[in-house]
Amino acid sequence: MDFSLLLLLAVLVVVVFFGIFIYNNLVTLKHSVSKSWSNIDVLLKQRHDELPKLVEVCKQYMQYEQETLEKITRARSAVMEAREGGDIKQLGQAESQLRMGLGHLFALAENYPDLKANDTVSQLTEELTSTENRVAFARQAYNDWSTSFNTYRQSFPTVLLASLFGFGENRRWLVMQDSEAIQQVPAVVLS
Repeated sequence: MDFSLLLLLAVLVVVVFFGIFIYNNLVTLKHSVSKSWSNIDVLLKQRHDELPKLVEVCKQYMQYEQETLEKITRARSAVMEAREGGDIKQLGQAESQLRMGLGHLFALAENYPDLKANDTVSQLTEELTSTENRVAFARQAYNDWSTSFNTYRQSFPTVLLASLFGFGENRRWLVMQDSEAIQQVPAVVLS
């Protein structure tokens, strides 16, 4: 066999293995981004499952604050609708409205000593605060994985193969960077 043919074959084998290596890394990073987004979604669902309980208990004490409670209920519905529709921008806006409504609720709750002393409210507030802390950590992990994916995808020579293999930029990350919506609800403990 001719030396130049062997050299060409060796280069071809190296290029193929390098392409496989790049592809596998893209797949791994893509799945890590998806998993970290799912972690955020699970935590947000947990938070939204606790909200009706908190609103119901507050209704018993806060007869004059129905508008605030209704805003929280509407914001929660908007979040659920945005999540089901897969509209990340709308989700961010709805989460912002929900966060503001909860902040207002917690501020108003200061005027109701019986509500602050209620064990159920205290427990629900503690659970919401804990969930919000976990959301903040999950969001950071998501942003880290998204940054890693986007950086690797845009690096040379990966950028040449990423488009060929159909790996687009993680645009959801751009929305998350611009929005504080999924970062944190005010962690106010009623005590």
